[in-house]
Formats: sequence, C-alpha cells, structure tokens
Amino acid sequence: MHIPDLIQLMDQFVRSKGWYEAGSPRPQTPRNIAISLCLEAAEVLERFQWADNINQREKLAGELADVALYLFQLANLSEIDLEEAILQKLRENYHRTWDQDQVK
Repeated sequence: MHIPDLIQLMDQFVRSKGWYEAGSPRPQTPRNIAISLCLEAAEVLERFQWADNINQREKLAGELADVALYLFQLANLSEIDLEEAILQKLRENYHRTWDQDQVK
C-alpha cells in the first residue's frame, strides 16, 4: 500500500465519523490537526519516559499510527502531496552536511 492509498483510507474514516460536517465536535482544520499531531507525537515520546528500550511495542505501534494518520490528514487538508514532499526533502538532504551547518 502506498501513501495515497493510506490517505484515502484515512479520509474515508473521517467522513464516516462526520468530522468534515459543519458543527462537528472535531473540526478538521489544519490548525486542529497540527495540534493533534503534536499531542500524538508527545504520546510517542511518553512511551520512552524512564526507559531507553521499547517495552510495549504494540502500544508504540498504535501511537506511531496515530501520528502518521494526523500527518496524512494535515497534508491532505493543506493540499500537499506528502509523497512528493518526502522525496523532495530526501533529495535536499543528500546535499546537506549537518556538522557543517552547526553554528559554533
């Protein structure tokens, strides 16, 4: 399955819940989704609080899935081709040298 397929499945889920409708308790605005993305990313970090290893892999998997779904939704709402954005960023990063980018 590819990113566009996953985005389509996520979009179908959101529609099935009625979250695109006016007056929804979960308005699908870029701002709301960006906030949710950050909150879910914090839940990923919480899995590592007080431990350096993964001790509940299935819970971490669920949190990572939540992050991915919010990321897909934010890209979708912002009309960003996430697959192309990732490929472009990888192309740019091949030409970067992080150690030289640091301010001393």
